[in-house]
Amino acid sequence: MVREQFPQAQSTPVPDCPPLQSGDHLTRPEFERRYAAAPHVRKAELIEGIVYVASPLRHEQHGKPHSRIITWLGVYQAMTPGVDLSDAPTVRLDLDNEPQPDAVLFIESAAGRQTRISSDGYIEGSPELIVEIAASSAAIDTGIKKQVYRRNGVLEYIVWQSYENQLEWFVLIEGEYQRLPSDSAGIIRSPTFPGLWLAVPALLSNQMAQVLEVLQVGLRSPERRKFVERLEKAK
Repeated sequence: MVREQFPQAQSTPVPDCPPLQSGDHLTRPEFERRYAAAPHVRKAELIEGIVYVASPLRHEQHGKPHSRIITWLGVYQAMTPGVDLSDAPTVRLDLDNEPQPDAVLFIESAAGRQTRISSDGYIEGSPELIVEIAASSAAIDTGIKKQVYRRNGVLEYIVWQSYENQLEWFVLIEGEYQRLPSDSAGIIRSPTFPGLWLAVPALLSNQMAQVLEVLQVGLRSPERRKFVERLEKAK
């Protein structure tokens, strides 16, 4: 992933700027200022006003699972007008939280949903679906970050704990996250994005052809066609 830069970092370094370090307690503007002045930092997040600088990402534990998720979501997005996908974007959730999730799927703002793109190009608000690949960050992703996403109204949250090779998919119901069950074939279906079907055992065992075959069935479902029609009318 190429690290994105905040606008003030695109010309000259910020003078007299303290380094960005894990554990710093910062406001969101100060976090952005320090992040912009630290081009060597590849990924940093502000969670409940505390800075978390990510460790280097390993291929087996993070890069490979990440690529599978992006492939799956990318096919859905390509076939579903009105839905957008972003790979590891900075998301301005609220004044104390600016995470950089591994993937976000969201309904375009033209359809009047939960997010908008700011004038400087960042996602603001709560994407409908967030995915985190939880390796060294598992305690954060399944703990404090999950609570932040819940409180901000992220409708669906997927956590793939790569060391355990376990995937959990949560849906927001009456202000609380509840785990989505799979059917007898191990398939989970998104309630927010009709047709977004995931063959969990196939994903976890790197059988991506099967993952995409199941997704194609979801894409041909009547509920997904109706969903696209609703998005077109909302625009």
